[in-house]
Amino acid sequence: MDNFRPVLYLFLLFTLFLVWQAWQRDYGPQPVAPTAHERAVLGDEASPPRDIPDAPISEARDAPQTPLASMEPERPRIRVVTDVLDILIDPRGGDLVQADLPTYPVSLNTPDIPVRLLDERIRRYIAQSGLIHDRVPGTDGEGRAPSHHAMYSFEQAEYRLNGADELTVPLTWTGPDGIQVIKTYTFRRGDFLIDVSHEVINDSQDPWIGRQYRQIRHGSTPDRESWFLYTFTGGAYFDTRYEKISLEEMASKPVDQDVQGGWISLIQHYFLTAWIPDESELNMFYTRGVGTPTRPEYIIGMRSEPLVINPGYADTFSTQFWVGPKLQDRLSEVTHGLELTVDYGIFTFLAKPLFWLLKTIYSFVGNWGWAIIILTIMIKLVFYHLSAASYRSMAKMRAVHPKMMALKQRYADDKQRLNQAMMELYKKEKINPLGGCLPILVQIPVFIALYWTLLESVELRQAPWIFWIQDLSTRDPYFVLPLLMGISMIVQHKLNPPPMDPIQQKIMLALPIIFTVFFAFFPAGLVLYWFVNNLLSIGQQWMITRQIEKAAESGGSAKGGKKS
Repeated sequence: MDNFRPVLYLFLLFTLFLVWQAWQRDYGPQPVAPTAHERAVLGDEASPPRDIPDAPISEARDAPQTPLASMEPERPRIRVVTDVLDILIDPRGGDLVQADLPTYPVSLNTPDIPVRLLDERIRRYIAQSGLIHDRVPGTDGEGRAPSHHAMYSFEQAEYRLNGADELTVPLTWTGPDGIQVIKTYTFRRGDFLIDVSHEVINDSQDPWIGRQYRQIRHGSTPDRESWFLYTFTGGAYFDTRYEKISLEEMASKPVDQDVQGGWISLIQHYFLTAWIPDESELNMFYTRGVGTPTRPEYIIGMRSEPLVINPGYADTFSTQFWVGPKLQDRLSEVTHGLELTVDYGIFTFLAKPLFWLLKTIYSFVGNWGWAIIILTIMIKLVFYHLSAASYRSMAKMRAVHPKMMALKQRYADDKQRLNQAMMELYKKEKINPLGGCLPILVQIPVFIALYWTLLESVELRQAPWIFWIQDLSTRDPYFVLPLLMGISMIVQHKLNPPPMDPIQQKIMLALPIIFTVFFAFFPAGLVLYWFVNNLLSIGQQWMITRQIEKAAESGGSAKGGKKS
């Protein structure tokens, strides 16, 4: 065990390094807004075609492929305000081009500045939906379906929920030959889920055959100053399995597959946007890259099967759109698998019950910090006997350390004989050399699962604990918790048997410092967990060590008295 223990701690350190990288990907700086000069230059670039999915037998388009960058900035937007959303809708296409979340401020220092999820001007992040027409042979299909380039008329420029529980926003498009489409958004109080419908009224002389498409468009994320400061924003979709795809892969490895039900989304830390079809609906899921080499944009979308509407009849395409935080309970109610966008990694099967338990504790104590402490105590109780076996093995190793050092001096030039003598000593003293390490290895998946639980749960975002800790999802502003955790690691080190190798001793002395530096920038909630876990471990290890030492002393005294 003496040789294995430093390897174990180095493995733990490497694991922390990996989670540090993952945390930095989500906590990196947000994209910087382009300057006026950059906007002027970018405004002259034209987006290439194919930002609308093709209908299998038609290439009809209702409007020219107007570049997003060159859209007239003075065009009015329709504002929709509910208790949880502040939305801007572009009458061109009826696109959702801006979405603020008033109940989620950017930071505690700026409570009046909400998180902006959709954002057409800086990140070119918009939600588009429209119709494409399947041209009937022998007829002219031009202009018979409004894509996201069509201009809609609207009744008023601003809608507010006020005291109502539901708010509808209708937009109207009229084609040249008797086709009319009413696109309606429906908002509800306290909900981030929006109903979207396209009602097609066919007053023409010919059947109307068309499809609905929905897509999310996003610009590229800028390069970072260093490799670890990177904000991950990418696509995710569900086709009986949860799949993730980076923005760049949307162009380089495009998706093109038929899926029944499912959903598509763009995710970022804590928040997401998602198009959700009916579970029985068959859609073609697709991704693609558009824009220009200097200003790339990426699309993830879905296109429905055709709907036939005969002359004199009307029918409706329906879908839903989520724009808001990753609220796990609500997402699981919306559709199957949407809660998986709260990405706990490979230990999801552990992280989910841990979050449920943490949330249950919070429902009683009303404070996420105390909930973390109670959860830590409960986890410690579950692993109490396993930890006791580990600490008992370490205590025995500590007790026989002088004998081990004597053997090392005696067989300094014969490593084979030294190893043989050490194994005989372990057998005589009934010590398992791996007994102090294997129980810790068993607990590592739980530690990692809890790390992701604390990091990914939006419920802990800006959640206060006590005193100066007012946001458990960000670092301790005064680094008090990391320093206390480092001190607790030093105390633990003193309770452990010292390594026989001087180099290993130096490594073990340096680890508390290294861990302290790592944890200085980790979320305070995670540091709180680790610190409380260390305190409990110190208490348990100290009691077991004292018991072993007392037993050794009493045994030695008894033998000494008998001999005399």
